[in-house]
Amino acid sequence: MEASGLAHKVRLYLNDPLTAAELTQLLGQLGITAEALIRKGEAIWKSDFKGKSLSEKELIAAMVAHPKLIERPILSDGQKAVVGRPIDAVQDFLQNIIQH
Repeated sequence: MEASGLAHKVRLYLNDPLTAAELTQLLGQLGITAEALIRKGEAIWKSDFKGKSLSEKELIAAMVAHPKLIERPILSDGQKAVVGRPIDAVQDFLQNIIQH
Protein backbone atom coordinates (compact mmCIF):
# COMPACT_ATOMS: atom_id res chain seq x y z
CA MET A 1 0.00 0.00 0.00
CA GLU A 2 2.74 2.43 0.91
CA ALA A 3 4.44 2.01 -2.46
CA SER A 4 1.16 2.50 -4.36
CA GLY A 5 0.91 6.14 -3.30
CA LEU A 6 -2.82 5.70 -2.71
CA ALA A 7 -4.37 7.31 0.33
CA HIS A 8 -5.22 4.64 2.85
CA LYS A 9 -6.10 3.96 6.45
CA VAL A 10 -4.63 1.10 8.47
CA ARG A 11 -6.83 -0.57 11.01
CA LEU A 12 -5.09 -2.91 13.40
CA TYR A 13 -8.11 -5.06 14.10
CA LEU A 14 -6.31 -7.12 16.69
CA ASN A 15 -6.28 -3.91 18.75
CA ASP A 16 -9.46 -2.36 17.30
CA PRO A 17 -11.75 -5.35 16.63
CA LEU A 18 -14.38 -5.36 13.93
CA THR A 19 -18.03 -5.44 14.88
CA ALA A 20 -20.29 -8.21 13.56
CA ALA A 21 -21.83 -5.69 11.15
CA GLU A 22 -18.41 -4.57 9.87
CA LEU A 23 -17.24 -8.14 9.45
CA THR A 24 -20.45 -9.09 7.63
CA GLN A 25 -19.98 -6.13 5.28
CA LEU A 26 -16.35 -7.07 4.70
CA LEU A 27 -17.30 -10.67 3.89
CA GLY A 28 -19.72 -9.30 1.30
CA GLN A 29 -16.93 -7.20 -0.22
CA LEU A 30 -14.66 -10.24 -0.25
CA GLY A 31 -17.38 -12.46 -1.70
CA ILE A 32 -16.54 -15.33 0.66
CA THR A 33 -18.07 -17.13 3.62
CA ALA A 34 -17.01 -16.54 7.20
CA GLU A 35 -15.38 -19.97 7.32
CA ALA A 36 -13.15 -19.05 4.36
CA LEU A 37 -11.79 -16.07 6.32
CA ILE A 38 -10.86 -18.03 9.44
CA ARG A 39 -7.25 -18.84 10.30
CA LYS A 40 -7.70 -22.50 11.11
CA GLY A 41 -4.17 -22.90 12.46
CA GLU A 42 -4.90 -20.69 15.47
CA ALA A 43 -4.93 -22.43 18.85
CA ILE A 44 -8.31 -20.91 19.78
CA TRP A 45 -9.85 -22.36 16.61
CA LYS A 46 -8.44 -25.81 17.30
CA SER A 47 -9.48 -25.83 20.96
CA ASP A 48 -12.90 -24.19 20.79
CA PHE A 49 -14.35 -24.41 17.28
CA LYS A 50 -12.72 -27.07 15.09
CA GLY A 51 -15.04 -29.91 14.14
CA LYS A 52 -18.18 -28.08 15.26
CA SER A 53 -21.02 -27.33 12.89
CA LEU A 54 -21.35 -23.55 13.21
CA SER A 55 -23.65 -21.19 11.35
CA GLU A 56 -22.38 -18.15 9.48
CA LYS A 57 -23.60 -15.97 12.36
CA GLU A 58 -21.76 -18.14 14.92
CA LEU A 59 -18.53 -18.04 12.88
CA ILE A 60 -18.76 -14.25 12.64
CA ALA A 61 -19.37 -14.05 16.40
CA ALA A 62 -16.28 -16.22 16.96
CA MET A 63 -14.14 -13.86 14.84
CA VAL A 64 -15.53 -10.81 16.64
CA ALA A 65 -14.73 -12.38 20.01
CA HIS A 66 -11.33 -13.66 18.83
CA PRO A 67 -10.02 -11.31 16.12
CA LYS A 68 -6.82 -13.31 15.69
CA LEU A 69 -9.03 -15.85 13.87
CA ILE A 70 -9.44 -13.38 10.99
CA GLU A 71 -7.10 -13.92 8.05
CA ARG A 72 -5.03 -10.83 7.42
CA PRO A 73 -4.14 -8.47 5.93
CA ILE A 74 -7.31 -7.40 4.19
CA LEU A 75 -7.51 -4.48 1.79
CA SER A 76 -10.81 -2.78 1.04
CA ASP A 77 -11.74 0.14 -1.16
CA GLY A 78 -15.19 0.33 0.46
CA GLN A 79 -16.82 -1.64 -2.36
CA LYS A 80 -14.56 -4.64 -2.88
CA ALA A 81 -11.93 -6.27 -0.71
CA VAL A 82 -9.14 -8.81 -0.98
CA VAL A 83 -7.19 -10.91 1.49
CA GLY A 84 -3.56 -9.87 1.11
CA ARG A 85 -2.20 -13.37 0.69
CA PRO A 86 -0.65 -14.13 -1.70
CA ILE A 87 0.95 -10.76 -2.41
CA ASP A 88 -0.11 -11.03 -6.06
CA ALA A 89 -3.71 -10.58 -4.89
CA VAL A 90 -2.77 -7.20 -3.38
CA GLN A 91 -0.96 -6.11 -6.52
CA ASP A 92 -3.91 -7.06 -8.73
CA PHE A 93 -6.33 -5.31 -6.39
CA LEU A 94 -4.26 -2.11 -6.40
CA GLN A 95 -3.92 -2.21 -10.19
CA ASN A 96 -7.70 -2.38 -10.53
CA ILE A 97 -8.11 0.62 -8.20
CA ILE A 98 -5.50 2.66 -10.08
CA GLN A 99 -7.04 1.82 -13.47
CA HIS A 100 -10.52 2.89 -12.39
